[in-house]
Amino acid sequence: MTLTQSSLEDVFIIEPTLFIDERGYFFESYNKDVFKKLTGLKPKFVQDNQSFSKHGIIRGIHYQKPPNDQTKLVRVIQGEVQDVIVDLRHNSASYGKHISIIVSAENKKQIFIPSGFGHGFAILSDSAIFAYKVNQYHSPESDTGIKWDDPDLAIDWKLNADRIIVSKKDNNLPSLKEYYKQPSF
Repeated sequence: MTLTQSSLEDVFIIEPTLFIDERGYFFESYNKDVFKKLTGLKPKFVQDNQSFSKHGIIRGIHYQKPPNDQTKLVRVIQGEVQDVIVDLRHNSASYGKHISIIVSAENKKQIFIPSGFGHGFAILSDSAIFAYKVNQYHSPESDTGIKWDDPDLAIDWKLNADRIIVSKKDNNLPSLKEYYKQPSF
Protein backbone atom coordinates (compact mmCIF):
# COMPACT_ATOMS: atom_id res chain seq x y z
CA MET A 1 0.00 0.00 0.00
CA THR A 2 1.30 3.45 -0.85
CA LEU A 3 0.09 6.65 0.71
CA THR A 4 0.38 10.16 -0.75
CA GLN A 5 -0.35 13.38 1.13
CA SER A 6 -2.68 15.53 -0.99
CA SER A 7 -2.40 19.31 -1.25
CA LEU A 8 -4.96 19.48 1.59
CA GLU A 9 -3.26 18.72 4.89
CA ASP A 10 -4.43 15.42 6.46
CA VAL A 11 -6.20 14.20 3.28
CA PHE A 12 -4.40 11.13 1.93
CA ILE A 13 -4.60 9.25 -1.37
CA ILE A 14 -4.11 5.53 -0.86
CA GLU A 15 -3.16 3.03 -3.55
CA PRO A 16 -3.30 -0.63 -2.57
CA THR A 17 -0.73 -3.26 -3.38
CA LEU A 18 -2.26 -5.62 -5.95
CA PHE A 19 -1.58 -9.34 -6.06
CA ILE A 20 -2.35 -10.40 -9.64
CA ASP A 21 -2.30 -13.84 -11.22
CA GLU A 22 -4.19 -15.79 -13.89
CA ARG A 23 -7.30 -15.87 -11.62
CA GLY A 24 -7.54 -12.10 -11.24
CA TYR A 25 -6.38 -9.88 -8.41
CA PHE A 26 -6.50 -9.48 -4.63
CA PHE A 27 -5.81 -6.47 -2.42
CA GLU A 28 -6.44 -5.33 1.13
CA SER A 29 -8.82 -2.39 0.96
CA TYR A 30 -8.11 -1.55 4.60
CA ASN A 31 -5.64 -2.77 7.17
CA LYS A 32 -5.72 -0.94 10.50
CA ASP A 33 -2.07 -1.70 11.39
CA VAL A 34 -0.68 -0.68 7.99
CA PHE A 35 -2.79 2.48 7.96
CA LYS A 36 -1.53 3.44 11.43
CA LYS A 37 2.08 2.75 10.43
CA LEU A 38 1.80 4.96 7.31
CA THR A 39 -0.21 7.84 8.83
CA GLY A 40 0.15 7.64 12.60
CA LEU A 41 -3.67 7.74 12.73
CA LYS A 42 -6.04 5.22 14.30
CA PRO A 43 -9.57 5.89 13.04
CA LYS A 44 -12.20 3.61 14.52
CA PHE A 45 -14.61 2.95 11.71
CA VAL A 46 -18.12 1.98 12.86
CA GLN A 47 -20.18 1.92 9.67
CA ASP A 48 -19.71 1.04 5.99
CA ASN A 49 -21.89 2.80 3.41
CA GLN A 50 -22.46 2.10 -0.27
CA SER A 51 -24.32 3.96 -2.99
CA PHE A 52 -25.23 3.29 -6.62
CA SER A 53 -25.59 6.24 -8.98
CA LYS A 54 -25.98 6.83 -12.70
CA HIS A 55 -23.94 9.08 -14.98
CA GLY A 56 -24.32 12.80 -14.29
CA ILE A 57 -25.31 12.46 -10.63
CA ILE A 58 -23.53 14.75 -8.16
CA ARG A 59 -23.77 13.86 -4.48
CA GLY A 60 -22.60 16.47 -2.02
CA ILE A 61 -20.82 18.44 -0.80
CA HIS A 62 -21.70 16.77 2.52
CA TYR A 63 -20.41 16.69 6.07
CA GLN A 64 -21.75 16.08 9.58
CA LYS A 65 -21.49 18.78 12.23
CA PRO A 66 -19.76 18.08 15.57
CA PRO A 67 -20.14 16.20 17.79
CA ASN A 68 -21.11 13.71 15.05
CA ASP A 69 -18.50 14.82 12.52
CA GLN A 70 -17.18 12.00 10.36
CA THR A 71 -13.84 10.79 9.12
CA LYS A 72 -14.21 8.81 5.87
CA LEU A 73 -12.25 6.31 3.82
CA VAL A 74 -13.79 6.28 0.33
CA ARG A 75 -13.38 4.09 -2.76
CA VAL A 76 -15.16 3.05 -5.95
CA ILE A 77 -16.16 -0.58 -6.46
CA GLN A 78 -17.59 -0.18 -9.97
CA GLY A 79 -17.27 2.70 -12.42
CA GLU A 80 -15.50 6.05 -12.19
CA VAL A 81 -16.17 9.15 -10.10
CA GLN A 82 -14.69 12.58 -9.65
CA ASP A 83 -14.17 12.90 -5.91
CA VAL A 84 -14.09 16.42 -4.44
CA ILE A 85 -12.91 17.33 -0.95
CA VAL A 86 -13.32 20.87 0.49
CA ASP A 87 -11.43 22.12 3.55
CA LEU A 88 -13.97 23.56 6.01
CA ARG A 89 -11.59 24.02 8.94
CA HIS A 90 -11.56 27.74 9.77
CA ASN A 91 -8.07 27.63 11.29
CA SER A 92 -6.56 25.89 8.25
CA ALA A 93 -4.29 27.59 5.73
CA SER A 94 -6.27 25.82 3.01
CA TYR A 95 -9.75 26.82 4.28
CA GLY A 96 -12.20 26.96 1.37
CA LYS A 97 -9.83 25.22 -1.02
CA HIS A 98 -10.67 21.93 -2.68
CA ILE A 99 -9.06 19.05 -4.49
CA SER A 100 -10.53 16.85 -7.19
CA ILE A 101 -9.36 13.27 -7.74
CA ILE A 102 -10.54 10.64 -10.21
CA VAL A 103 -11.28 7.45 -8.31
CA SER A 104 -12.32 4.32 -10.15
CA ALA A 105 -12.68 0.57 -9.94
CA GLU A 106 -9.77 0.45 -12.39
CA ASN A 107 -7.27 2.65 -10.50
CA LYS A 108 -8.45 1.37 -7.08
CA LYS A 109 -7.45 4.61 -5.37
CA GLN A 110 -8.93 5.39 -1.97
CA ILE A 111 -9.10 8.72 -0.20
CA PHE A 112 -8.86 9.28 3.53
CA ILE A 113 -10.92 12.34 4.46
CA PRO A 114 -10.70 13.46 8.08
CA SER A 115 -13.32 15.37 10.00
CA GLY A 116 -13.47 19.03 9.01
CA PHE A 117 -13.81 18.47 5.29
CA GLY A 118 -16.82 18.53 2.98
CA HIS A 119 -17.07 15.68 0.50
CA GLY A 120 -18.86 15.19 -2.80
CA PHE A 121 -18.58 13.16 -5.96
CA ALA A 122 -19.79 13.13 -9.55
CA ILE A 123 -20.45 10.00 -11.59
CA LEU A 124 -18.36 10.09 -14.77
CA SER A 125 -19.05 6.53 -16.00
CA ASP A 126 -22.45 5.10 -17.04
CA SER A 127 -22.93 4.17 -13.38
CA ALA A 128 -20.84 3.71 -10.26
CA ILE A 129 -20.88 1.93 -6.93
CA PHE A 130 -19.25 4.08 -4.27
CA ALA A 131 -18.28 2.67 -0.85
CA TYR A 132 -16.93 4.31 2.27
CA LYS A 133 -16.16 3.70 5.90
CA VAL A 134 -17.05 6.27 8.57
CA ASN A 135 -16.01 6.67 12.18
CA GLN A 136 -19.39 8.03 13.39
CA TYR A 137 -22.90 6.78 12.73
CA HIS A 138 -25.13 8.80 10.44
CA SER A 139 -26.87 11.55 12.40
CA PRO A 140 -29.76 13.23 10.53
CA GLU A 141 -29.67 16.27 12.85
CA SER A 142 -25.94 16.77 12.12
CA ASP A 143 -26.17 16.09 8.38
CA THR A 144 -25.53 19.15 6.21
CA GLY A 145 -23.23 20.47 3.50
CA ILE A 146 -22.11 23.20 1.13
CA LYS A 147 -23.80 23.92 -2.20
CA TRP A 148 -22.20 21.88 -4.97
CA ASP A 149 -22.10 24.77 -7.48
CA ASP A 150 -20.98 27.54 -5.13
CA PRO A 151 -19.20 30.09 -7.36
CA ASP A 152 -16.63 30.79 -4.61
CA LEU A 153 -15.53 27.15 -4.76
CA ALA A 154 -15.53 27.16 -8.60
CA ILE A 155 -15.45 23.35 -8.82
CA ASP A 156 -15.11 21.99 -12.34
CA TRP A 157 -17.35 18.91 -12.08
CA LYS A 158 -16.18 17.51 -15.44
CA LEU A 159 -19.78 16.96 -16.56
CA ASN A 160 -21.92 18.66 -19.20
CA ALA A 161 -24.03 21.22 -17.33
CA ASP A 162 -27.22 20.02 -19.03
CA ARG A 163 -26.62 16.42 -17.86
CA ILE A 164 -26.06 17.12 -14.13
CA ILE A 165 -28.59 15.65 -11.71
CA VAL A 166 -28.60 16.86 -8.09
CA SER A 167 -31.04 16.19 -5.26
CA LYS A 168 -33.34 18.96 -4.05
CA LYS A 169 -31.59 18.79 -0.67
CA ASP A 170 -28.15 19.32 -2.24
CA ASN A 171 -29.44 22.22 -4.37
CA ASN A 172 -30.64 23.96 -1.19
CA LEU A 173 -27.43 23.70 0.85
CA PRO A 174 -25.76 26.95 2.00
CA SER A 175 -22.84 28.60 0.23
CA LEU A 176 -19.33 28.65 1.68
CA LYS A 177 -19.87 32.30 2.72
CA GLU A 178 -23.04 31.29 4.60
CA TYR A 179 -21.14 28.41 6.22
CA TYR A 180 -18.39 30.81 7.31
CA LYS A 181 -20.92 32.78 9.36
CA GLN A 182 -21.94 29.61 11.26
CA PRO A 183 -18.74 27.51 11.34
CA SER A 184 -18.83 23.89 12.44
CA PHE A 185 -15.12 23.14 12.66
